[in-house]
Amino acid sequence: MIKSMTGYGFGARDNQKVKYTVEIKSLNSKFLELSLRLPKAFSDKELALRSECTRLIERGKVSVMVSVEYVDQTATAASINTELLKKYYEQLESIAAAVGSKDSNIFEMALNMPEVVSHTEDVADDEEAALLLDAFQDAVAQLDLFRRDEGEVLKHDLSSRTKDIIRLLGEVEKVETDRIPLIRERISQYMDDTVGRENVDKNRFEQELIFYIDKLDITEEKVRLRSHCNYFLQALEGADANGKKLGFISQEMGREINTLGSKANHAGIQQVVVQMKEELEKVKEQLLNVL
Repeated sequence: MIKSMTGYGFGARDNQKVKYTVEIKSLNSKFLELSLRLPKAFSDKELALRSECTRLIERGKVSVMVSVEYVDQTATAASINTELLKKYYEQLESIAAAVGSKDSNIFEMALNMPEVVSHTEDVADDEEAALLLDAFQDAVAQLDLFRRDEGEVLKHDLSSRTKDIIRLLGEVEKVETDRIPLIRERISQYMDDTVGRENVDKNRFEQELIFYIDKLDITEEKVRLRSHCNYFLQALEGADANGKKLGFISQEMGREINTLGSKANHAGIQQVVVQMKEELEKVKEQLLNVL
């Protein structure tokens, strides 16, 4: 099954205390490039989530952002050590009076002194952890659905272009019938004009001509190209995401098309080969986004 590497997924779960939202964005990449942003309370879950991303998302430049929203906003409020604040304030006020300073920011200075304001470390219980994981699974499922839908579009385009290459190969076979006679006639005329018909050893000429024409034979390339194209179409229908495999097959298709063009020695065939190369380049561009 063809999937796109481009996708988006969103998941949200909540209870009476907190709401977790997970947003996943994915772009194409040769490998898994994962950016994971978690609340501090779940820092111990990072390795587990990274492992799940590797297993479920596989490839792509992936951004996973987890945000948390508390129903009771006071649950995350900072606490102030009142006694320590008073102590700092009294000391600063005393020092200011001793040196004759009229600084009116003593209270602000005291508030910024060490350990006056403290933030309670977020600690997530098992229920919250399960809530976050459920939101993550929802986002991954939506991402996968997005990738499947995009993959169907890619599959249709790749199939259509590969079939066009097969069709163009048929055009090569149509114009190929007069290729060898034209080559024979051209070489024969060249020999006549250069050394004269009466000076040509007919047996030797035929031997050299057969050797030369054999080097220009494109039957093998046509068979292999058609085989690669059919294998490509077969891989498109496979149950797995075959982006890398399809990339390897397209490389083999390109080799056969290039060899076909270099051995053609025929303007009509070379024009068709150019069209094949155009279609193959579009196939390769699309494959960059296949999982």
